[in-house]
Amino acid sequence: MKNILICLMLMMSTIALAQNKKKQDQQAIKEMCGCYEITFNFAETFDYQRDYQFHDNYRTKGFEWVQLIKDDKDEISMQHLLIVGGGQIVKHWRQDWLYENTELYSYVKDNGWKLHTLPKSAVKGQWSQKVYHVDDSPRYESSASWVHVDGKHYWEGASDSPLPRREYSKRSDYNVMLRTNRHELTDFGWIHEQDNGKVNRTEKGDELLAEEKGMNVYTKVEDSKCVAAQEWWKKNEQYWADVRSVWAEVYAANPDFSYAQSLDDKMLYEVLFALGDEMATAEKYNSTEVQAKVSEIIKSYMD
Repeated sequence: MKNILICLMLMMSTIALAQNKKKQDQQAIKEMCGCYEITFNFAETFDYQRDYQFHDNYRTKGFEWVQLIKDDKDEISMQHLLIVGGGQIVKHWRQDWLYENTELYSYVKDNGWKLHTLPKSAVKGQWSQKVYHVDDSPRYESSASWVHVDGKHYWEGASDSPLPRREYSKRSDYNVMLRTNRHELTDFGWIHEQDNGKVNRTEKGDELLAEEKGMNVYTKVEDSKCVAAQEWWKKNEQYWADVRSVWAEVYAANPDFSYAQSLDDKMLYEVLFALGDEMATAEKYNSTEVQAKVSEIIKSYMD
């Protein structure tokens, strides 16, 4: 009996520690919400081809509002809204965090994706981060544990991805980015640190052209500096909720899929943004009708 009681006490202690760790994780993730002054910095660091020419460093800055759009016990979702010159709002990337998620899409190449199912034991205590493009199409996703040690709070995951927006219209010498993403909280906000490999993927295998260092710094500022983004989201959140619903149906119906980069000289995000602008000023809004239109648009780009 004594041994049984000891085992039960140890089990309860383990459960309590896991629950406390999960709460720490949730708090760390949600700490990334709010208004930030940001700097985006990228520099190529090493080359692996004799005739490779280093590309110019990339640096830009602005303000960004990170809006919490879902807060469940096993799923947290946040939408980034970039504020550019003149107060114009650009719907930026989105990050979804899922607890002990076993289904992850892996990027192949040429806008192609494959669904992989992991054993529960492989993701125990972990959070998967799913990152999406501005049009809510997939960008990259991976699973790892949040670490809380010595006053540091960080998460680091690795995954393959399409070219970033800053390069896909300028570069054709590589077609896959090997990403390592580290999100770390700081006393002034948080940092998104990246170590990326630029790879040309063919049937023969991967050819690494160069490596790149990214350092995106999010410095917390007063929410009043992001009022324009908050107002924009109020007017547009229903439309983008409907877009996410359609994408969820696409994922559910297609374990493996690919879609065209452009159609009739228009990118998918351009068409979805145009419809969003139209719906933002419409006298009446009907989610069923909007989802039907969005579904038709997305399906037209699917291969």
